[in-house]
Amino acid sequence: MSEQIRALEELARMDAQLKALNDALVEERTRLSTLEKNLAELDARLEREQAGLKATERARGDAQQEARTMSVQIDHSRDKLNRSRTEREQQAAQREVEELRKLIRDKDDDVQKLGVEAESVRAQIEATEGQAKTVRSELDACRGDIEAKVKTLEADHSSTSGGRGALVRALPASLYRKYDALRAKKGTGVTTTTDGTCRACNMALPPQLFHRLSREPSIEQCPSCQRLIYFVAPEPAVKD
Repeated sequence: MSEQIRALEELARMDAQLKALNDALVEERTRLSTLEKNLAELDARLEREQAGLKATERARGDAQQEARTMSVQIDHSRDKLNRSRTEREQQAAQREVEELRKLIRDKDDDVQKLGVEAESVRAQIEATEGQAKTVRSELDACRGDIEAKVKTLEADHSSTSGGRGALVRALPASLYRKYDALRAKKGTGVTTTTDGTCRACNMALPPQLFHRLSREPSIEQCPSCQRLIYFVAPEPAVKD
């Protein structure tokens, strides 16, 4: 039984190490993935903003062209007004001139508003480019470091996993299945007691169970948390 306890103890230590390695792998991969995702989102936003700027500038150019066209039309309307021979012709030409003037004023307002909008979009593009540059620099700087860490962690994980099989074979199949199920459910499948208290759940063990554990090497289950439990003698007091 003492050999099984040693194998179980070592297996629990190795599984804790594997969990730490897995957590570290997830953290490093998540860090890299987050940076790549942030950069992709910024690049997509920059593309949308640049497309919006082109559309705004195109609309502004169209408005300017329409204003120029109406300016030519108003010149023709003034000529028509000057050539008018009757009051009716003069009134019609005058209305035409006034309507064109109003349209030109409205179009000039549109040009001005679109100009302000374009400047705002340019400022936003500049800000987005700055953010993308910062994230890209951070990604370029740490990509190699992160990938090296991941490679090292994967190698450690593989090495640790390779040694786990021998420990599993040293345990009875039923005991290992129980340990593995508890570990999957509770995070840890084994614990110890020194003073009659389960170190995992801090609940007192029944006296008979504690006596049995402390009398001879054995593996039982904590009645409270169900983890596999064995006795570890207290460390001797250090004398001054």
